[in-house]
Amino acid sequence: MIVTEKDTYTILADEEKGVKSFASFLDFIVPKAHAEKNLVIDLLKYEQLTLEELLCFLEISNQQRAAQKSFVLVNKAVHIDHVPEELMVVPTLEEAKDVIDLEEIQRDLGF
Repeated sequence: MIVTEKDTYTILADEEKGVKSFASFLDFIVPKAHAEKNLVIDLLKYEQLTLEELLCFLEISNQQRAAQKSFVLVNKAVHIDHVPEELMVVPTLEEAKDVIDLEEIQRDLGF
């Protein structure tokens, strides 16, 4: 896994090939090492990602959001209209940063 630390969030990217195994690894590692961080999951290399594969990240996304932390997936393959509201998916890393900034402001204001 490639870890890139930023000021207000951490980018996690898969070094291997396999979305489902990466999602399973995140289910294991995030609570131990990244639970207190806003996370951006870089899935840009998966150009043929399916909705089923994207849904593998739902559990860890729900855990992070319950802990008042952002969890943003970055991928362009699945059309946003097909993604459930529980998952935040954006097409670029810059948009992921913008989402985290906005969510941080909302949390600061008590929303």
